[in-house]
Amino acid sequence: MADRTTRKSPDPDPAEPPAQAPGVRLGLPATGSGSVAGWGRRILGLVVDWVVATLVARTVLEGLGRDLGPLLVFFVMHLLLVSTIGMSIGHAVVGIAVRRLDGRPVGLAMGALRALLLTLVIPAVVFDSDRRGLHDKVATVVVVRR
Repeated sequence: MADRTTRKSPDPDPAEPPAQAPGVRLGLPATGSGSVAGWGRRILGLVVDWVVATLVARTVLEGLGRDLGPLLVFFVMHLLLVSTIGMSIGHAVVGIAVRRLDGRPVGLAMGALRALLLTLVIPAVVFDSDRRGLHDKVATVVVVRR
């Protein structure tokens, strides 16, 4: 008969750092206010922003067509709001904000860069273990819970 004893998994490699909550290695808290925002809040905030952008575009920018109008409004909305107050309408609704890692305001240059990359979509779906998309990393920002 075969031996049916259970084997313990080998001890973890002591040289390998323990898994940490997203953002801890960036100096952010693991939970609560100031911690990295979860995917659910981020996706819901994005949906809210896209709905607002679509409604504004269809109401105000009828001449730009169905495709370009919402994209342009989405870009401008993120550029202006994130650069100045650190959050878009969707972010405000779901309780998250965009913060620079050095604590300074996001500012127009980093806000414009982040908004452009976010509008391109691909950088937003490439992310790291701290839930920072490429658009966040390039702009040296992180999305946190308020």
